[in-house]
Amino acid sequence: MPAVTSPSVKRRSPVTRRPNPPLADAAALCWSATVQAREGDALWLARPGVARTLAHAAASCLLLPVPGDTVACIGTADGDAWVLAVLRRAETSQPRVLQCEGETHLVVRGGSLRVGAPELRFEANRLDFNVQAASLSTDSAEFSGRQLRVVAGTVKLIGHALSTVMERVNHFSHHYLRTTKGLDRVSATHIECEAEQLLRLQGEHALINGAKLVKTRGAQIHFG
Repeated sequence: MPAVTSPSVKRRSPVTRRPNPPLADAAALCWSATVQAREGDALWLARPGVARTLAHAAASCLLLPVPGDTVACIGTADGDAWVLAVLRRAETSQPRVLQCEGETHLVVRGGSLRVGAPELRFEANRLDFNVQAASLSTDSAEFSGRQLRVVAGTVKLIGHALSTVMERVNHFSHHYLRTTKGLDRVSATHIECEAEQLLRLQGEHALINGAKLVKTRGAQIHFG
């Protein structure tokens, strides 16, 4: 049998790894500094042995830097300086402000989003909620507004006591049924009850008391 010759195997030359940049170059690209002042969107940074540097907050730096903060910075080839993150804040009483520019969306996939704080406040010109179901549980609630409009298929209120103070009330309904167990009292300067077909007053005892005048008028009047 003829000898079988194995195909030649080409050996690859070892991969040459590019050396890491010198520490001096890395230090020139990334450094930490202290925010001295803020002018609009620009930040003036100070670091030992270097003149003041003008920088801007990167898009990923959501925490708004304020004077006195220690920040992490990076420099680009064209000479720009960017603040990547706030490392430390000297004043703990200074409020933390998360700021985004432009239209912003917060999306959570496959889970829930929970926000917890001793006090939660929303400030906006317009607030919209679009949910399939909503539930609110609170010990006390207070609403203050110039105008309130509620549109719903069914409205149901269950409570122990209801107290309303209105300058004027207008009510319209096709059917209005009311049941009171106990006293039902109406006090007004003038009371008018008008029915197109039938007006019926029924009780075990009926009292009509006119201090000056009691007048009954009709085509037919029946007593007894």
